[in-house]
Amino acid sequence: MFDHAYQNYMDHAYPADELMPLTCRGRVRGLEPSRGDVDDALGKFSLTLIDTLDTLVLLNKTTEFEAAVRRVLSDVRLDNDIVVSVFETNIRVLGGLLGGHSMAVMLKEGGQHMQWYQDELLHMAKDLGLRLLPAFNTSSGLPYPRVNLKYGVRGPETRTGTETDTCTACAGTIILEFAALSRFTGDPVFEAHARRALDFLWEKRQRNSNLVGTTINIHSGEWVRRDSGVGAGIDSYYEYLLKAYILLGDDLFLERFNIHYASIMKYISQPPLLLDVHIHKPLLPARTWMDSLLAFFPGLQVLKGDIRPAIETHEMLYQVTKKHNFLPEAFTTDFRVHWAQHPLRPEFAESTYFLYKATGDPYYLEAGRTILDNLNRFARVPCGFAAMKDVRTGSHEDRMDSFFLAEMFKYLFLLFAEAEDLPFDVEDYIFTTEAHLLPLSLSTAPHSSSIPSNRTSEEELDDSNFDWTCPNTRLLFPDPAYPGNLRDPIRSAVDKSCPRFTREPGMGRPPLRAQDFMANNPEHLELLRRMGVSLIHLKDGRVQLVQHATQAVSAVAAEDGVRFMQEMMELSSQQQKEQLPPRAIQIVSHPFFGRVVLTAGPAQFGTDLSKSSTGLRGFVTVAEPYSGCAEITNAEYVRGHIALLQRGQCMFAEKARHIQKAGAIGGIVIDDNEGSSSDTAPLFQMAGDGRSTDDITMPLLFLFHKEGNILLEALKEYREVEVLLSDKARDRGVTLLPHICLPKYRDSFQSHPPAVVIMVHGGVLHSYQYCIFILFLFFFLICQIPLFHVVDCNSAFPLLSFLVSLLFFITFSRFG
Repeated sequence: MFDHAYQNYMDHAYPADELMPLTCRGRVRGLEPSRGDVDDALGKFSLTLIDTLDTLVLLNKTTEFEAAVRRVLSDVRLDNDIVVSVFETNIRVLGGLLGGHSMAVMLKEGGQHMQWYQDELLHMAKDLGLRLLPAFNTSSGLPYPRVNLKYGVRGPETRTGTETDTCTACAGTIILEFAALSRFTGDPVFEAHARRALDFLWEKRQRNSNLVGTTINIHSGEWVRRDSGVGAGIDSYYEYLLKAYILLGDDLFLERFNIHYASIMKYISQPPLLLDVHIHKPLLPARTWMDSLLAFFPGLQVLKGDIRPAIETHEMLYQVTKKHNFLPEAFTTDFRVHWAQHPLRPEFAESTYFLYKATGDPYYLEAGRTILDNLNRFARVPCGFAAMKDVRTGSHEDRMDSFFLAEMFKYLFLLFAEAEDLPFDVEDYIFTTEAHLLPLSLSTAPHSSSIPSNRTSEEELDDSNFDWTCPNTRLLFPDPAYPGNLRDPIRSAVDKSCPRFTREPGMGRPPLRAQDFMANNPEHLELLRRMGVSLIHLKDGRVQLVQHATQAVSAVAAEDGVRFMQEMMELSSQQQKEQLPPRAIQIVSHPFFGRVVLTAGPAQFGTDLSKSSTGLRGFVTVAEPYSGCAEITNAEYVRGHIALLQRGQCMFAEKARHIQKAGAIGGIVIDDNEGSSSDTAPLFQMAGDGRSTDDITMPLLFLFHKEGNILLEALKEYREVEVLLSDKARDRGVTLLPHICLPKYRDSFQSHPPAVVIMVHGGVLHSYQYCIFILFLFFFLICQIPLFHVVDCNSAFPLLSFLVSLLFFITFSRFG
């Protein structure tokens, strides 16, 4: 799985920051439509490769790691004039460079790999750290949320520095990377700035609840958003307090974490739920839904040593995951989808790994297997793994974030790996929030912080209630059934709130299969309604299926609806692969004579033109009504002709039946979407209406708006227009038409020149000129060839002279 994701990034995206797995290309900021703040992670620095460096080593891909390091050193530039997120650049790029440096040093010390390495990644990390430092130039010490990698935050050329707010996690998730950078390089400035930011956040906590808000003013320290939880906006602030203690050995970080943790368990934790509250009124919930980023918290509780609530919350998350295949971005307190996206986040896998390490319970291996299976079944695409746009329908989004390679595969590999499978002892490292590996030996590295953290009077507390060491879970919980006993009530609670049924034999009508569905079948429409699937008739004649799981009559019906939608998408994809080749519409009447060829789309019903050697030839006329969705009122004109119709208002097959009943020998449907063209839009087959179309025995072709207008303009100007419908353009032989005589049709001419072109001073011989010219040739022949001397040429000469004079007069008066 990792190879599939990584190799597709290298093959189709590198050196771009991320892979777009649906379109098999790289995502380059500025070249793709903006996604808002999400794009602030992209800095044109090969983000995914840097984020993946230490993953390569953990997965025993040492040779590829060495090659990847060389690519980073030779290809990546950090002085780009681009505005990036300080938070994302710190955890992904700076963390990735430091994790890569840690792995390179470890491998070099092993004596087999990276013997050429001279701390080049560390030098790049310091360069990046210096480029991030200008963001900390505030009165509070909290960083600006964004920084220009080349110009910093001051001046108009930076295009940033005007922001006033940042999230708590954005300012509080710096200490691990900056402290590691200081201790690797011996430069204390980085750790000092990170500590100062943490000190300020601690001072601004709500003193009664000891909670922090979600968003803070970086200048005044006022809380902008006063809701508090453990999910998005705050999550990794708590994580970094505890991990800073583990990495750096500073008791102050543990004391602060313990104070916060006690408040979290008092106000936010409502096992198994974790609900946001107001920091000033912590007994009041701030919302009735939870976001997926809180899935990291059970893993953090394992590090804290609080196993019981970790088991309970994880079980709740697992049950939600099993219902929707993935953890939705947000879900309600009754475990229904609130935000349906899932960008392949790794937090649930992270907590699964830590709980397995803590308990040894094989149940968590089953949870890991569920994650693996769902990724392969629902997210895997030919060019990698695609994020889920909607977990209810299984639709994809064209993104594969770098954290998928940086985190997901680390935790899944560690979950299933035995000790002998690992190239090093992971217990010697701490995982950053991006799962980058920093060595615990940094706690003993020489360091000096120019701005030390200050212990305030409030922190001189009795900490006898706080744990200073992690408990031994096997001694505390000797009963192997203990984790399962905790999980059972959670599973029952989730099932009662959002029941999940298993279809029993004879339980009722089996689910409708996509290949059996007919849009005009009332029973099928009723089944769709029960499954929460609505059918929308689009103005272009197609139908769109949309599922709302909450509108299904039951959970089992909703699951049937999801399955039906997935089958329908697969069926549609298969039909697209089996599309018929395009057809041709040639205007063969004067003055076109086959030189105007329009690319047309076929129908899945009616006469197959590929089986006809001659095609269908006939004059065109506009049907009334133009939509063709009712009985044709001008049948006397349509009879024996090829009818022109407009797309929309009804199914294509219905249009065909109406004009066929009126006596038409064929039909051409013209797109009503103004400006559409076969040059810019892919052709498609006109589908039937779900019932048998054997009664349609004539051909029906489709023209986009631009090509259809060419045909309509020709009909407007020349009134009688004859066309040939065929599987490909036919050679019309001698053609009396120049390339420049009819500018409005010039783009539709075939590229090869006509067999014979008769031009007069840049013009063309029209019908009356053509007749005079033929008459002139006739007299010339009978006067010059003895065999044809059946008339007196001398007596015919005055008439001949008159005709020649008339010919040239008309020609030169018309064409100058």
